[in-house]
Amino acid sequence: MGQRFTYSRWDGTQRGFDLDADSLFDQLGDDLLYHGDPASALRRMMQEGLRDADGERIEGIREMMRKLRERRDEIRESGDLGGIYSEIADALNDVVDEERLEVDKQLRAAQESGDDRRAEAAKNSADERNFRLDMLPDDLAGKVAELQRYDFQSREAERRFEELMDKLREQVMQQHLDQMSSAIQNMSPEEMARMKDMMAALNEMIERRANGEDPRFEEFMEQFGDFFPENPQDLDELLRAMAERMARAQAMFNSMTPAQQEQLQQLSDQLLEDMDLRWQMSRLGENLRGMFPDAGWGDSQGFTGTSPMGFQQAMQAMRDIQDIDSLESMLKNATSPAGLAEVDIDRVRDLLGDESANSLERLSELTKMMQEAGLIDNKEGRLTLSPRAIRKLGANALRDLFGSLRKDMVGQHVIDQTGFGHERAEESRPYEFGDPFRLDLHGTLRNAIRRNGAKVPVDLSPEDFEIERTEHSTRSSTVLMLDLSMSMPMRDNFLPAKKVAIALHHLITSQFPRDYLGVVGFGETARELKPEALPEASWDFAYGTNMHHAFTLARRMLAHESGTKQIIMITDGEPTAHITPRGDVYFNYPPVYETVELTLREVMRCTKAGIRINTFMLDADNGLRRFVEQMTRINRGRAFFTNHETLGDYVLVDFLEHKRQKTRGSGRRGRHATID
Repeated sequence: MGQRFTYSRWDGTQRGFDLDADSLFDQLGDDLLYHGDPASALRRMMQEGLRDADGERIEGIREMMRKLRERRDEIRESGDLGGIYSEIADALNDVVDEERLEVDKQLRAAQESGDDRRAEAAKNSADERNFRLDMLPDDLAGKVAELQRYDFQSREAERRFEELMDKLREQVMQQHLDQMSSAIQNMSPEEMARMKDMMAALNEMIERRANGEDPRFEEFMEQFGDFFPENPQDLDELLRAMAERMARAQAMFNSMTPAQQEQLQQLSDQLLEDMDLRWQMSRLGENLRGMFPDAGWGDSQGFTGTSPMGFQQAMQAMRDIQDIDSLESMLKNATSPAGLAEVDIDRVRDLLGDESANSLERLSELTKMMQEAGLIDNKEGRLTLSPRAIRKLGANALRDLFGSLRKDMVGQHVIDQTGFGHERAEESRPYEFGDPFRLDLHGTLRNAIRRNGAKVPVDLSPEDFEIERTEHSTRSSTVLMLDLSMSMPMRDNFLPAKKVAIALHHLITSQFPRDYLGVVGFGETARELKPEALPEASWDFAYGTNMHHAFTLARRMLAHESGTKQIIMITDGEPTAHITPRGDVYFNYPPVYETVELTLREVMRCTKAGIRINTFMLDADNGLRRFVEQMTRINRGRAFFTNHETLGDYVLVDFLEHKRQKTRGSGRRGRHATID
């Protein structure tokens, strides 16, 4: 049974076309052709971003880094840390106002009672209390200290003051001990004492490990694990989280003005008046600084906004900035898509939104997707192109180059002969006397049935016979000489030349499998390049265009092959290097007479061996033109003056024309089709 599909109107909730390995590979094409390194190509795609099969944009790392910088600036411009003190001061002023209302209320009640002695006592008490309230210090720590010693008349004011103190103690503790935030809420004196014991045990555990002893982490968690609801699996996990939190609190402190710092320090000391608790916290901070010196203890943030920030808002802003810094560092140091899997996607979603989070999640899957599709292999930790990927690169390069050709450059060409060779064409024709009897059985039977109807046995007549049409193919042997000197990438010629080499290899292996293609790369020296290793071929980081060595190597490679023989040379410079009789490389620019002479001698050897040399010159200067003119007079080959935009057109059309000239049919009628 065939597959069944259902369709519905798009409502925005459905997931569109996702990434697929083939479209991803197509987008990597030129990068893979240029460098032949899947790891670097994926790394560059990860940085720049891409589009999925539906054309939707997937953000790259650079775009996310830009968003992170903008988000950091937005947070810094969102408020003023002085609001921390305004928030506390406003809450204390509300407590004082509530107390004054109660004092005035009691004074009025005494005055309305008609009892003069009561009224006088109430007035004296009210004057004394209002005087103490009037004389409260301006600084928050001093104001808190005085109110802690004050005997409130208003139970509501006293309740609100105690709640404020509890909240401030909790906030001060939370900014240092984030993982224990749930354990320190509404802490009783007994719980506070247990917390001191926990911190003392934690400091002892740190110091035991520093001395090379067993820290006894399991024993510590068994006794104090309720302080850590996140259930850290080891001491490092616990301490790093605490170090990051305390460093964030220190960064907030560093970001304040000196006056604000003094107020916060005094207020913290006042709230945490227990000397042993303050000492244990200070001891913990020193231990964590020593263990995690890179946690950002000296960081500060320049908040430039005008809106006052409350305590919680300021702590959240510092946390966001620290997470932005951490995320920015992870993205900056990511060397492969797989490394992005370690990033907290939910936190990215909080900071940058769904689009960036989804993009990051999809980027992290790029390597895995390519491996599962069989396009890249992981060999001992190094990513390499698979044979399937190399074939696909060739097919894509061939498609791109053929797509740019004019329709009249290649295609169907009718001739008046029918071939007798062994290459079977995709058609047949009626048999004529004298033809080889290569019977097309299906066509013959169809003719008989059409004439006499479907019956058994089938009645055959001579006019029913159909024979296979054949083409006679001459084997071609080609060596592509590819200039790998430094001038090729400098003039943007390297990628087009390499693409032509890969496309030509794919064309020959897929359409002319009996043909031979060898590849020689030449720069300072020449070397044979295996076609399957073409994607990884790179230019020489040395001076020299050694055509002399390249022609020698190409001639030797063709000596072992049969059929018509040709060399296709792609270059952008004249010969500037040769191999000396001692086997050394000699280089000089401009080229010396000896280099040109030795190169032309090798051209003569190729000519005597029946090898035709066709040259494709990129950005040809006068020196190269003169040399190629000399070479073509000797060899009778052809020369093409082209550039990196039209190189593929010239090479492929010339190759096919060469095949067309060497392929001839025989017989009295029919037609010959070239490869389209």
